[in-house]
Amino acid sequence: MGLLGDSKGGGGDGGSGRNGGSWGGRHSLIRRKQVDSVHVKSRGHQLAKELTVPHLVAIGVGSTIGAGVYILVGTVAREHSGPALAISFLIAGIAAALSAFCYAELASRCPSAGSAYHYTYICIGEGVAWLVGWALILEYTIGGSAVARGISPNLALLFGGEDSLPAIIARQHIPALGLVVDPCAAILVFIVTGLLCVGIKESTVAQGIVTIANVCAMIFVVVAGTYLGFKSGWTGYELPTGYFPFGVNGMLAGSATVFFAYIGFDSVASTAEEVKNPQRDLPLGIGAALSICCALYMLVSMVIVGLVPYYAMDPDTPISSAFASHGMQWAAYVITVGAVTALCSTLMGSILPQPRILMAMSRDGLLPPFFADISEKTQVPVKSTIATGMCSAVLAFFMDVSQLAGMVSVGTLVAFTMVAVSVLILRYVPPDEVPMPSSLRESIDSVWLRRGRNSQEINVEDPKTGVSSSKESTKPLLEEVDIMVELPLIKRQLPLINYTISEDKRRKIAGWTIMFTCVGVLLLTYSASDLAIPRNILGFNFSFFRYTFCGGGGILLLLGLIVLTCIDQDDARHTFGHTGGFLCPFVPLLPIICILINVYLLINLGADTWARVAVWLLIGVVVYIFYGRSHSSLEDAVYVPVAHADEIFRSSENYVA
Repeated sequence: MGLLGDSKGGGGDGGSGRNGGSWGGRHSLIRRKQVDSVHVKSRGHQLAKELTVPHLVAIGVGSTIGAGVYILVGTVAREHSGPALAISFLIAGIAAALSAFCYAELASRCPSAGSAYHYTYICIGEGVAWLVGWALILEYTIGGSAVARGISPNLALLFGGEDSLPAIIARQHIPALGLVVDPCAAILVFIVTGLLCVGIKESTVAQGIVTIANVCAMIFVVVAGTYLGFKSGWTGYELPTGYFPFGVNGMLAGSATVFFAYIGFDSVASTAEEVKNPQRDLPLGIGAALSICCALYMLVSMVIVGLVPYYAMDPDTPISSAFASHGMQWAAYVITVGAVTALCSTLMGSILPQPRILMAMSRDGLLPPFFADISEKTQVPVKSTIATGMCSAVLAFFMDVSQLAGMVSVGTLVAFTMVAVSVLILRYVPPDEVPMPSSLRESIDSVWLRRGRNSQEINVEDPKTGVSSSKESTKPLLEEVDIMVELPLIKRQLPLINYTISEDKRRKIAGWTIMFTCVGVLLLTYSASDLAIPRNILGFNFSFFRYTFCGGGGILLLLGLIVLTCIDQDDARHTFGHTGGFLCPFVPLLPIICILINVYLLINLGADTWARVAVWLLIGVVVYIFYGRSHSSLEDAVYVPVAHADEIFRSSENYVA
């Protein structure tokens, strides 16, 4: 006999197991891996556990605060928010905090390299996890290249102008190829790559030093700007247009724009495997980094919009020009130093996560084993880091990737969305089966035989398949359990309905509800976006269809929230993964709002961005079909009930994953 759950999601390719068991398990797109077990010993060397809360804060703040904030305040204030710029940053920070809460729970429960890819693989399935990982590879590659190319112009400003850099590292135009090469950007990428290969602690300390210099520049802006503001009477706030010149809608539009200034804190989650105490330190690191960034953004914006009327701001150099208008031209050098250090820190934050994602995907068999190698001396994935650095350096040297900057946001927003969906799945329908290597079939059978003798289970034959199995093999140790669902308002109106449902039915209801909630979010956000059906096409009014989609999506979303609020969460959530860490509050409301915000931002990225991303994702699908699917570590996995996993591990001697 085999202690195996049937393949609920489709057939596997594996052969038949002994005595009617199902070896191979599930369809490749929906098969899920288990949280890294304490019983499993990884092959090769381990990543160094060196990081604590200060290191995580340095990574989070350094990866998040880029040079964009030195430009963003002017653009958003002039076009959207006006003097209400600080409120726009606050609302965007709260929206980012929703994703941070979801990341904090999953990072503490599943503290392994891979970040959103890892969580998606555990909670949703291999197909979606592959697309998330593939999108993140694109994000970090283009993001690192774009940041690197932004450093050389700022460095040139420190030395007196655009043409002040030495010729060997200055940008050069090649007319024959129509390219502008940037040797300085490539050199900086190689320097950062070498630093990351030295060790995680050493590179994080270096990033912390650079981040402190950037934060000091921002504090200078706040302190000096406050002095000038009180001296001049805060002229930027004494305007006849009031605090909201563009209305509340303009302020909210500004929030959507500055939301992308908070992208970067997810880099903290990618280092989960290298944190000494992940259950405590990861949530603290994520929360502290995001709080510091939000506070700095708000303080800088409050000062700058008070020094200069929003309509008079320079869109390219708003902070420098604000100080220059009050006779402090020399402040431009301090601000330029802040911009350079911000870019250097962001460059490190862009290159740091990608080798760990490549390593995680390689461990799972979806990429070649080359990327999974860890250096014995430095305990970092050196080969993945070098490969990442080479790709980023080549792009930074040859290509102006500023036109592809929108593609960077796709990977982050997709990851944010999948992490929020994973929290809902973890709470309501956590995996009830885990994959085991087929090499453990003897241990699986021995445990099954031992339990079979103890429980005196009898075999029954499935009338559809004719395969002999046991009642315990389908729902081991789990008879039909009655669960009371409290629906007080409905109960008073419909007293004849029986509100007692089985655990199996509760899981099905929860699973379908999560799916329909996501469909509702998609319909609602699409119909409300600029990409929706136009109101008029060739003289015909299509507003009815647009409002219908919007109303239908809103109803699905509201019903999903009500149903998930009323039914019980799964008891297995208390023991899923590593327990004792952070728990996301206000579930299901908080993850659903997080999904709504991120999907709306995704849809509004524009058709051109999505066309480019679609090409990249299509390449990823081809790679998965011809390599990842057949080389996956779950290809021959055997799925067993969670309740028996630890016993099977204990019964196997000297098991090496």
